[in-house]
Amino acid sequence: MKVRVKPKHEAGAAVNYISRREALKKLQLSLKDFRRLCILKGIYPHEPAHKKKVNKGSTENRVWYYRKDINFLAHEPIINKFREHKVFLRRLNHYKAKKNESKVEKLYANKPEYSLDRVVKERYPTFGSAIRDLDDALCLCFAFATLPHTRILKEGLIDSCRRLTAEFMHYVIEAHALRNTFISIKGIYYQAEICGEKVTWIVPHERGLPHVTDVDFTVMVTFAEFYVAMLGFVNFRLYQMIGLYYPPQIQTGQNAVAADTTNEEDVMEKVYSLARPLAKKADADNDKDEEENFEMFGDDDNALAEKVKEAKSIKTLLKGLVFFLNRETPKEALTLIIRNCGGIVGWSGGPTSLEESSPKITHHVVDRPMTKFDVSRRYIQPQWVFDSLNARRKLPCEKYMPGAQLPPHFSPFTSEKPGDYVPMERLEELRSLGQDVSALVSSEPALPSTSKPKKLKKPQEEEKGMRVTLGKMHTKNKQLEINQQMREMMMKKKHKRVYHSIRQKMKKDKSGALKLKEKPNLNIAINPSQMKHHNKNAKKKIKIEQILFRERSRLYKHRRTDSKVQIWQKKRRHEDKAFVKGSATRLDFCVKSEK
Repeated sequence: MKVRVKPKHEAGAAVNYISRREALKKLQLSLKDFRRLCILKGIYPHEPAHKKKVNKGSTENRVWYYRKDINFLAHEPIINKFREHKVFLRRLNHYKAKKNESKVEKLYANKPEYSLDRVVKERYPTFGSAIRDLDDALCLCFAFATLPHTRILKEGLIDSCRRLTAEFMHYVIEAHALRNTFISIKGIYYQAEICGEKVTWIVPHERGLPHVTDVDFTVMVTFAEFYVAMLGFVNFRLYQMIGLYYPPQIQTGQNAVAADTTNEEDVMEKVYSLARPLAKKADADNDKDEEENFEMFGDDDNALAEKVKEAKSIKTLLKGLVFFLNRETPKEALTLIIRNCGGIVGWSGGPTSLEESSPKITHHVVDRPMTKFDVSRRYIQPQWVFDSLNARRKLPCEKYMPGAQLPPHFSPFTSEKPGDYVPMERLEELRSLGQDVSALVSSEPALPSTSKPKKLKKPQEEEKGMRVTLGKMHTKNKQLEINQQMREMMMKKKHKRVYHSIRQKMKKDKSGALKLKEKPNLNIAINPSQMKHHNKNAKKKIKIEQILFRERSRLYKHRRTDSKVQIWQKKRRHEDKAFVKGSATRLDFCVKSEK
């Protein structure tokens, strides 16, 4: 019976993976379009466990994808849109070269466009999966909202990012979902609780940014394009959950002003400012439902009841307080936190009717020295608002007055563990919150000893002369070795061979130099005063080495170069041995005669 031999590279890992070059050939796409398609569809390269099996015995470095992912991309309709866009650019350049303006206008009017709604629904089949992936979308959209538009960063994309981020912050305010904040060098970190999931994102500081040239925005623009489509879906669903109109409408008394009215720019400015509340639908009444749900909790649901109690305390933290912001303060961040906690906020020239001289103002937020003060209000620095939210209570304003040294701003995203270093200010803050800090504080402090202090011994002077000292172990730096290996891995194969040959030659030269260093120096100058300190054997050895060195140097000067070199060398070795024996006997005779 014949045994069927399985052919190589027709099953297993060799079939499961496909290189990027083969994928481009199969999809008939350029590298730029292939990258865009992979980002939009969420396809990423994978590292195979056995590269040689996948690469059919070759060790060449390649980018690998799952074959099933590439087969999945082959049926994507967006590929046809990419090809239509290529044709559009070709025709546009043709008519621009001919200066046919009418054709150019028609082409721009019929420019091929594609929608990502189907891709978003495909990647996020449930709303919970979209909320769990909301962190990256918010971080990127908030970053793009602060950038100026360029040739790559289109104005429409940046405007969409600004609009969607403002809509999301309005939801956080209306739902009172903000839980923690932290100011860092990179920006301001926020954490909100949405549908039971904690969503954390970072917002850059408010400052003017120039045109950024050292960043490749081509890949980031593709991510932003997808996240804009995703965030639009998420905002629409979140607004429906709490009974808000979408697109948002500003509440003005009993009427609601939509963003698509005649004064669209004024309405959008009020939406971006976050200072005005949004209009709710008539059937939306979430506050009463929350209070009823809170009363329904029993003793078994302590953890859930604590969460609801915390949310209620944040909602009414700054209720009844009116804040006025100076022009140097970060308005967007402070407005988000104050309105999330139930306060009212305004500034000069803002969308609200609150003026600086209004008697309703209870807190005035400043970040510069002031000359005029009003006794009827409290003056605080912006950090008071952030720390009050993290502490879940209104902190005393005396520590945050203008010109005062501010207390340390601790991160609410880290939890203290026994054994960690905890500053005294943090311990006091935890005690004021009613928490037990005995585990964080070290055990009883060492009491002062009543015994008499011992007298210190005087250090003894070291005796001069020869002594033995302990050696030190030479420890190798592992990180340097890892870095060296990584650099070698990045080299090409032909360069790697040359590099290894150079390294081997360097090692050989180094070992030869060490051997030469270990050889004794025969050309020693003997000082008669030093001879007295040596014994007879040392004198004999030194004299023999000197005589032997002189004789060898004399013989090598007159060395023969005929064909019988080996015989001559053998003869000289015998002569050297005889000469050494004779010189030793002569040296003994000389020493005896001197005595």
